[in-house]
Parts: sequence; structure tokens; C-alpha cells
Amino acid sequence: MSSPTPPALPSGTREPTSASAGPMTAPPAPTGTGPRNADAPIRVRGLVKRFGRLTALDGLDLEVAPGSVHGFLGPNGAGKSTTIRILLGLFRPDAGDVRVLGRRPGRDSSAINREVSYVAGDVALWPDLTGGQVLDALAGLRGSRDAARERELIERFELDPTKRVRTYSKGNRQKVALVAALAAPTRLLILDEPTSGLDPLMERVFTEEIAEAAADGRTVLLSSHILDEVQRLCSAVTIVKAGRVVESGDLSTLRSLSENRIEAGGEAGVLARARGDLEGLGMRVETGRERIVVQVPAPRVPDVLGVLAAHRLIAVTCEPASLEDLFLRHYEATS
Repeated sequence: MSSPTPPALPSGTREPTSASAGPMTAPPAPTGTGPRNADAPIRVRGLVKRFGRLTALDGLDLEVAPGSVHGFLGPNGAGKSTTIRILLGLFRPDAGDVRVLGRRPGRDSSAINREVSYVAGDVALWPDLTGGQVLDALAGLRGSRDAARERELIERFELDPTKRVRTYSKGNRQKVALVAALAAPTRLLILDEPTSGLDPLMERVFTEEIAEAAADGRTVLLSSHILDEVQRLCSAVTIVKAGRVVESGDLSTLRSLSENRIEAGGEAGVLARARGDLEGLGMRVETGRERIVVQVPAPRVPDVLGVLAAHRLIAVTCEPASLEDLFLRHYEATS
């Protein structure tokens, strides 16, 4: 890929011709043109998208609350990236209603993208520019800039902005995109596998920055395959499969509906008697070497603990359902 030679931007860099380069950001829309604060920044109803005979989205619903970090989960081919491209106005839906910041992407994509920062999972940047020049170019396209915030993020992500993009690793290209997106004066962040290529230390920085963005009132839609990342950051999740929603809602509520894992230790004879009592209560019980394991819905936890205490079992642990448990349970249930 060769670097284009476009006309100069106000910032002194040159404007690239590729629309795929980096986060899609721009200055805020004029006051009064956006939705009311009570409106969901993203609201999708009955979204359908077909590519020939393939139905990529089949009546998908998605709603993201203001100031929230909303996880968007599903395996490859589930429809996540297609949904995101429709939100950005890159694809047109075949059916359904889509609103982003109160506007319709198919009609108002340029206005929407003034208030949206987008980071893809594999960012394409201009190879002959330095990281700093890319940030100059993106700021020039936006028409506004927070240079102090950019410098802060460059330091936090340990990015060398003097190197040319062609010398960057995948992780460093992601850092450029994240710096531009997080520093931009936008209300909505749409992130599609944004930490791809980052090392664990930089993933931690990303987590801290997203939490800070939400605390500042920005809304985040986070599509990620890293369930620990989503669990740390998100207050709500939507799980999709084959273009349909499998589960959606507040994360704490969804986890409370999933099964807890309870383990306890003891002698074989005691474990056998405890197992009999638990199965008498309708529990599913597994036993291993000097261990007993029970998967139980949250309302039944006291019953299980009562049985374990009655048999004086030791080293009892009770773990709430993880996001991975939730994802696998709901996803495999529809396989």
C-alpha cells in the first residue's frame, strides 16, 4: 500500500484519500441537533441485512444507555461487525429502524460521525506518515483537537509518534487509533476488537481509559472476544448469534440468572452422603477426588450451603457465574 499525496490540511499534514484509515471522528454537531439526554445513543429495532442469499442480521435489536459501556458479544460471523457498519452508515439495512444519537445513519451519517469515535480491530493507516502525522491528519479531518489530551494518551500508551507507520507493529497501529479516538471530542465510542495486538499492560491502560470515558459521560459500544475485558468494563451486554440476539440486559441481572459454582472438600463417605441429600433436593452434583461440585441457580445457593454445613464439609467456595459462563450457556443453548 503506497501513501497518497493529497492537499495540505489546516494542521500542516496531508489529507489521505482512504476512508479506512483510523478512527472515524469529527467535531461535535451544532447544539440542539442531537437527541435528548434521556434518549439511547444507539437504538436498533428489527434490523435485517442480507448479502445475496446470506442473511447476516435477522431482526436484531440493540439499545445502549447513555453513559454506559455496553458489551457486544458473539463469535465470528454472528453479525457484530455488520451491525457496527450499519451504525456508521457504511451499510444500508434491508429492514428495521436504526438510530444513532437520534439520527438515521443512512441519511445523516456525516452528522453522526462528527460525534462518534470508531476503532476497528485491524486499523489501516498511511504507511509513509509518522504516528504523529496520522494524528495531525485525523485532527485536521475533524476540524478540532485536544492536543494536551493527545500528549497524555501518547505517554500512557507508550507510543513513539516519530516513527513511520510502516515500522509499527499491529499493537502500535492500534495505539494510534485509540489515542485519536479517546482524545477526540465525541460523545459515542464504537470499538470493534480495539485491543487486538496490545500487550497485557496496554490492555490495562485501555481499560482504565474506557472507565474514565464512561465516568465523563461518554457512551461506549464495545465489541470484544476477550470476556474478561468485557466483564471488567461493561454494565450491560448483548449476545448475538447468526444475526439474532441470544441474550441482552444488565450484566449483574444476567449473571444472577446464571448458575453459581459451589465446591467443598471432605472424606469420600461424607461426600457421598452430602451428594445424596443434594440430589434429593433436585441438584446436579459432580464428585471428584475429595471434592464435590454443585452448579446451582442463585436462589438455591442457601439450600446447598445448608446441606454442606450440615455434613461439616470443609474448604467451601462459592463463585458467581462469570461472563464466560453466561456467554457459553446462552450461546450453546441455541446451537
